[in-house]
Amino acid sequence: MAALFAFLKTKKPVPTPGSPSIPSSSTVTIRIGMGQLLVEGGEPERNLDRAARMIGEAAQQSCDLVLLPETLDFAWTHPSALAEAQPIPGAFSHQLCQEARRHNIYVCAGLTERLNGRNYNTAILINPQGEIIIKYHKINLLAVELPFYAVGQTLNVVDTSLGKIGVNICADNYLEGLSIGHTLARMGAEFILAPASWTVDYSTTEESDPYREKWVKPFSILASLYNVAVVSTTSVGYVVGGPYEGKKSVGCSLAVDATGVRAQGTFNEFAGELIVADLPRPVRPEQGTAIGDMLRRKSYRFDELP
Repeated sequence: MAALFAFLKTKKPVPTPGSPSIPSSSTVTIRIGMGQLLVEGGEPERNLDRAARMIGEAAQQSCDLVLLPETLDFAWTHPSALAEAQPIPGAFSHQLCQEARRHNIYVCAGLTERLNGRNYNTAILINPQGEIIIKYHKINLLAVELPFYAVGQTLNVVDTSLGKIGVNICADNYLEGLSIGHTLARMGAEFILAPASWTVDYSTTEESDPYREKWVKPFSILASLYNVAVVSTTSVGYVVGGPYEGKKSVGCSLAVDATGVRAQGTFNEFAGELIVADLPRPVRPEQGTAIGDMLRRKSYRFDELP
């Protein structure tokens, strides 16, 4: 799956009466850098320094956007975040905003946010002017996360120069949480960005391929149903502190669109690297109930109980 799928040109869609203006084809390609970042538990300064370098590397490779991992400040479920998490806007988000502005690039990244006396597992999208244009709180929290983060209550899609972008986080894309991705697609997202921290037991090796059903399958469901591109970047390194201590984050960052897997990162706890994915901007003319009509044509069932 490491090989890129060949680019498939989108056929010219046929407008229907009352439909919005429909672009003739997807002629715009978006270059996204997936920054597999070494994230050390409880070391926000070092982690943010690495994030800054990764943003600079993405800019050097002419990326339009760089996607960084979940909770890259303290690391996922690290106990130090309970006392040391920062607000957003705040010191940590400001560093990322500065780098976005310095390098004239969109940045999507995961941070821990202190808000109204509680912590949230948060993702932010920053425009090239250094402004935060989306702030999202993770909804589909794992049971082990609940002592660390409160459940999010909102979803957002934003219009950008690259297209319509929605943001979620890691387990929001589990099969049982896929309604979150469905909703972002219903809101018009052309790209769904997901900072992540995918972890496995320390003894798990690449040969076991644990992510086909867990990640490739749900990403592919959304991509094929709605013609969206789903992109997720994960951290690398051993987990220190918290309920997953001793496990490891192993990369495998992933970009999937309606044609299949477009790019994938190395499966390795030491694979701190930037993976570049060139993705055609999806053509998504359907809105509102027209999306339901499209899904019916694809034999999607709305009325089945488990």
